[in-house]
Amino acid sequence: QVQLVESGGGLVQAGGSLKLSCAFSGRTFSDYAMAWFRQVPGKERDFVAAITRTSGYTYYSDSVQGRFAISRDNAKNTVYLQMNSLKPEDTAVYYCASVYEGYYSDYTKLSLWDYWGQGTQVTVSS
Repeated sequence: QVQLVESGGGLVQAGGSLKLSCAFSGRTFSDYAMAWFRQVPGKERDFVAAITRTSGYTYYSDSVQGRFAISRDNAKNTVYLQMNSLKPEDTAVYYCASVYEGYYSDYTKLSLWDYWGQGTQVTVSS
């Protein structure tokens, strides 16, 4: 059973930066694609970024492209989300997700991802 534990959330001013981490355990990390989603109360969980198991490809939502960067360290079983130039609209609970890598056509689909962390709150003040 895969377990995911996010960390690194917090309160930051607009224009600032945060780096989220997600620790993976229970299976072979390098066999899994990883992603970040985010959710605000009363809204659907939205795709933020994804990375394939060998870091060969990364994907971003239009709203974070150029500001956020997803990366992974297969030696540390950890995926990261570096968030720069943060905006108040980035405020959300951020979730880490994983799926056994199958080179899927669409990594943005919520239903693709099998395992989820408990989430970490990111709050950006104006």
